Amino acid sequence: MPKTMACVANFNGACEVIPTRPKTFGDLSRRRTTVVGFACKNTEESQRLPLQTTRRIAIGLPAIALSFPFSSGASLAEDNGFWLTGPIPVPPVFNKIANEETGTRSFLKKGIYIANVGPKGSAYRLRKYAFDLMALGDLIGKDAWSYIRKYLRLKSTIMYYDFDTVISAAPANDKQPLIGLANKLFDSVEKLEDAVKMQNLPQTQSCYQDTTALLQEVMNQMA
Repeated sequence: MPKTMACVANFNGACEVIPTRPKTFGDLSRRRTTVVGFACKNTEESQRLPLQTTRRIAIGLPAIALSFPFSSGASLAEDNGFWLTGPIPVPPVFNKIANEETGTRSFLKKGIYIANVGPKGSAYRLRKYAFDLMALGDLIGKDAWSYIRKYLRLKSTIMYYDFDTVISAAPANDKQPLIGLANKLFDSVEKLEDAVKMQNLPQTQSCYQDTTALLQEVMNQMA
């Protein structure tokens, strides 16, 4: 049996491949190919060995690379400052705009990331979301209760924290009127949410009219 291959079984060594002498390929059998996959332990020896990239070694290298376990320490996802490693934090509220009885608001959703856009950005977002909520009237009475409640809670939650940002940045004389407007709006939104949750159409329509008037007032105040 002809000798087909002599290879050093070590990733740090060089593999010397000696093809067999086929009977039907003529002069091609005289070719001798030396493949070096990795540097040798002996630096001088590695410098003496030629490196010839072939299709076989090009295909083999990715497979070898995938066979090694990746180190968790190579990832910077935990430390680069752009990734959250736990639950989405709840923004703090510094003004008295929560329900006095419950200490919170029933419509507040958890797990929502609210971008900090500053007082001016919050005022703009308040105006825009107030306009968006005024469009909910087109869905009332059309068997879209689940969608109305989800949309109402989402927009109202962001408005709640935006109001707190705007109030905190407002001059001292303007804080109390803004707090009063925010409390009237969110009291009305809580009543509207309860009516939507019960799918009570007459009560929903009545609460929506009251809420719409307050939303218009918010748009005027934030203009």
